[in-house]
Amino acid sequence: MKTYLLFLLFVVPVLGERVFAQNPNVPSDLMQISETLMDYIEGTATGDRLRLRRAFHPDFKLYTVTEQDSLRVRSGEAYIMGFKEGVKVNRLGRIVAIDYEKDAATAKVEIVIPNWRVFTDYFLLLKYEGKWRIMHKSYTWQPIHKEE
Repeated sequence: MKTYLLFLLFVVPVLGERVFAQNPNVPSDLMQISETLMDYIEGTATGDRLRLRRAFHPDFKLYTVTEQDSLRVRSGEAYIMGFKEGVKVNRLGRIVAIDYEKDAATAKVEIVIPNWRVFTDYFLLLKYEGKWRIMHKSYTWQPIHKEE
């Protein structure tokens, strides 16, 4: 398994200088994006469909390539309904990377399902009506090889 380090820092250029700025009363875009991704990570781990709906745009789709090398597209609603409400599952997630500019962002998340698979999720997020939402999810996975 690969190990990634994520360093998040909000930097504002001012007249050629860099100023580290945060208004403690207003969540930064980086914090809001992180909160949206955590709604996804924790919502899938706890079967909290409300959190998943909060994270995703209602029309989002999921894309992956099957083992037969064909494209699989699923509706977001079918994905959300696949989680049993309130049922916790053994999923460990972490945010690997976030990149954003103005009202558009990309993010990478890793989900580990012990003794089965490691999923790598790539998200496209947009900020509209003052909130960040996941518009698109593409993902891939690797099996977890059990050590003997």
